[in-house]
Amino acid sequence: MSRALRVLTAAALLVPLAACSTSSGDRSDKPAAKAPGFPYTVTNCGVKTTYDAPPERAVTMNQHATEVMLELGLKDRLAGTAYLDDKVLPKYEKVYESLPVLAKEYPSFEKLLSADPDFVYGGYASAFLAGDGRSRSALAKSGIKSRLNVEGCAKRAVTMDDVYREVREVGATFGVRERAEKWVSGAKRELAATVQKSKNSKNSQNSKSGKPVSVFVYDSGDKTAFTAGGRGIGNDIIERAGGRNVFADVDKAFSDASWEKVVERRPEAILILDYGATTVAQKKKRLLDDPALADVPAVKHERFAVLRLSDVVTGVRAPEAVRKLAAQL
Repeated sequence: MSRALRVLTAAALLVPLAACSTSSGDRSDKPAAKAPGFPYTVTNCGVKTTYDAPPERAVTMNQHATEVMLELGLKDRLAGTAYLDDKVLPKYEKVYESLPVLAKEYPSFEKLLSADPDFVYGGYASAFLAGDGRSRSALAKSGIKSRLNVEGCAKRAVTMDDVYREVREVGATFGVRERAEKWVSGAKRELAATVQKSKNSKNSQNSKSGKPVSVFVYDSGDKTAFTAGGRGIGNDIIERAGGRNVFADVDKAFSDASWEKVVERRPEAILILDYGATTVAQKKKRLLDDPALADVPAVKHERFAVLRLSDVVTGVRAPEAVRKLAAQL
């Protein structure tokens, strides 16, 4: 038995020697070929990152980040996901159900690391809160690259061009530029069709004023109204749909406003954002039952429009949100 072991050990030791003696003509000294489009360098929300190859194990946090990935056909690159605002679009449901969900809301840093990601994609700035241990710098120290949706760090008003940029940059990061461009082209056609239909509708109604409908966005709130300001994509969606955001002068994506200000600005329509535990019906009741709002035109004539919260963020739903809101306005 001991002799047999000595023979096997000697044979094993000869294997690396044989490998070393292989002629140079039998092996390639050339480096592995780079994927097309790589290395790719992008500056996102002040963080400059170079990708030598597409990420292979991504984790998304927030629904619109997840839906961008799924729209680009990147399900196989997702090692996990977290934090839905509402339901994913029906066309993503089956794929989404097959993904590991790390947490109902944001995962802890330890839980995030347990998915062994090489890339983390957050939709809101809250995805990377330093106080929760998930800062982008903390991820970088662990060798993990990251991306924040452009709306999360915007220094100016966000528009549909930022939606296109978001999709294109994610597409470039994962080596699927053609898919991203195909989506952008389709989104532009959809928006053009919505604008044309809106023009035809106005002409058929012999509209005299031509003025946009004044719109108050009601996200939530009782003592104050949590509403959309002028910096977020929601403002651009309203304008493209033929409306005018009555709080467009507020230099934030979302902000609190007093009910006195709502009354003062007399919106003609109220856009209710649908998400969370409070239903649309409950939000309507709160508005209709408030005597202070009784003379606000939108409340007096019960002119309400509804969009999902995930419709009014910088994601792949934005072009369709314009069409849906235009039809309601």
